[in-house]
Amino acid sequence: MEKNKNQSGKSRRDFIKTGTAAAAGFMIVPRYVLGGAGYVPPSDKLVIAGIGVGGKGESDLRNFHDSGKATIAYLCDVDDRRAAGSVKRFPNAKYYKDFREMLDKEHKHIDAVSVSTPDHNHAIHALPAMQLGKHVYVQKPLTHDIFEARALTAAAKKYKVVTQMGNQGASGDGVRIMREWFDAGLLGDVHTIYTWTDRPVWPQGIQWPAKRAEVPAELDWDRWLGTAPYKDYVDKLVPFNWRGWWDYGTGALGDMGCHIMEAPFSILGLQYVKDVQASVGTVYVDEFKRGYFPESCPPSSYAVLTFPKTAKTKGDVTIHWMDGGIQPQRPEELGANEVFGDGGNGILFIGTKGKMMAGCYAENPRLLPTSLTEQHRLPVKYERVPGSAEGHYAQWVEACIAGYGNKTVSAPFEISGPLTEALLMANLAIRGSDVRIDNRYPGRNLKLLWDNNNMRVTNFDEVNRFVKREYRKGWELPAV
Repeated sequence: MEKNKNQSGKSRRDFIKTGTAAAAGFMIVPRYVLGGAGYVPPSDKLVIAGIGVGGKGESDLRNFHDSGKATIAYLCDVDDRRAAGSVKRFPNAKYYKDFREMLDKEHKHIDAVSVSTPDHNHAIHALPAMQLGKHVYVQKPLTHDIFEARALTAAAKKYKVVTQMGNQGASGDGVRIMREWFDAGLLGDVHTIYTWTDRPVWPQGIQWPAKRAEVPAELDWDRWLGTAPYKDYVDKLVPFNWRGWWDYGTGALGDMGCHIMEAPFSILGLQYVKDVQASVGTVYVDEFKRGYFPESCPPSSYAVLTFPKTAKTKGDVTIHWMDGGIQPQRPEELGANEVFGDGGNGILFIGTKGKMMAGCYAENPRLLPTSLTEQHRLPVKYERVPGSAEGHYAQWVEACIAGYGNKTVSAPFEISGPLTEALLMANLAIRGSDVRIDNRYPGRNLKLLWDNNNMRVTNFDEVNRFVKREYRKGWELPAV
């Protein structure tokens, strides 16, 4: 019977390598030779279990598999309808509906876990796997709450596992080109950044449906709810529109912020927010009657985040975030008919000497005016990830095979944890705008001051309940 690699102190791959060396004198032809060029022995493949295997989860698993270095051995999903594609694609994978049962029964046979579930269950799925010594890949945003992001960041270091968040633009060429421009001094000191998206592309700023619906036979509703408070099932929540409800999602910021703000974080070395303020779009339900929908994310929002000085800046850095189709003023250096960002999404860096912009995932980076872009084709300073953004998946697989600390990944939790926290800090200000006390809204028009060490807002205590929410009984997050 195969030993658990943690019990023996050696991985299956170490065992194979040692055994091959010992047997060299017998002139046995290696299996990879018999398999032909490009053959990867099963013992050298990463054994992956997927939690949440429909939609984005399905494409994640496909990309891991297509690296040629991974075996998709276990599938877990609470919705048989969503899982059908992965079940068909990986017929030899064992299927579970409860991740706890899967980890309990199969953890000795699993090397890594991919999590692609709704935001509110990311941490509850990822942390137990990390505590079992499994490498993890978690879709963006890393977590639903700030406390959870801090916990997973600490867990990655404590349990020494290879981690990657699913913001594939972090592996793209675009962010590396922009970093090379910045390092070359073409922008001078960057002090202000604008980021924006045309999302949400799902309903927000609405009332929770009054009519309950029948739970589909294929869906385990209780397990889907997981950490969230119990509510009756309603139509059009699963599989996508949960993003617009605070109990489950994190709005447009959570969905797109990790893709768009990653470049400012990695280029400038940003860490934790010092303060944040926000304003939100308003829905009126009658003449002069403003709707009050605290369970739903707003239809649009504008947040301003301040980050402390880093080793790469001369002072604080301000990031402006806009969603719901709102965009900043076009820079003067951009031609009247030139596309701003990528049309719907974008990043604009403003420095003392120059400006640069890009689209979502930091794709199609350009200096401004754009005529400068061709004039500054710099030598490659930062190694490119093979496959660019699509290589994000194989990069993680290869790092897991190499073992903790032996190979760099683009979005480890030490980077993606603070990035996620920044987005969730902006959401604190957005949610604070909707806090109602005695028909007043004391959280509107405030700048929230953040005590990073103690993870709390110091000047408006009402929003601190969103830093670490109360979990449904039986679904609490284990201690790191």
